[in-house]
Amino acid sequence: MPILLFISLFTLVDFVLLFSIGSQIGLLTTLLLVLGTGFIGLHLIRKEGVSTLARARQRMQVGEIPSQELFTGAALIFGGALLLAPGFLSDALGIACLLPNARQLIFKALTWLGLKSTADQQQQASYEQAQTSRSSSQEGPIEGEFISRDETARRR
Repeated sequence: MPILLFISLFTLVDFVLLFSIGSQIGLLTTLLLVLGTGFIGLHLIRKEGVSTLARARQRMQVGEIPSQELFTGAALIFGGALLLAPGFLSDALGIACLLPNARQLIFKALTWLGLKSTADQQQQASYEQAQTSRSSSQEGPIEGEFISRDETARRR
């Protein structure tokens, strides 16, 4: 649900920006900018995609998992899709996904969020496990040996 809300708000803000800026700079200029960013995006995707594929192949030949290259490929696809969509906000985010330095920042942010999310999930799981063990220990009879006080008094 939060992702759907975010996508809806992002699209709405993107169109509002497109129409606002478009009314200031004119229809022809707006169309040229939107088409220009689309072509630039396609060019950058082809250029970066080929180098990313080459690095992934090298890492796989050495026997390593190309995790960074997989993220780069996903960012290129996502960035290209954003550049093909009409809008200045989507173009800005799309270009950020295509530029290596910006992509590294996005990767670090997503990694941090992922680690934080994983830590939160582990903390929640341990809390739930403690609650389950506490409630299960209180259910049913407790087994053990019982010595009455009268019996210990008789032994003396």
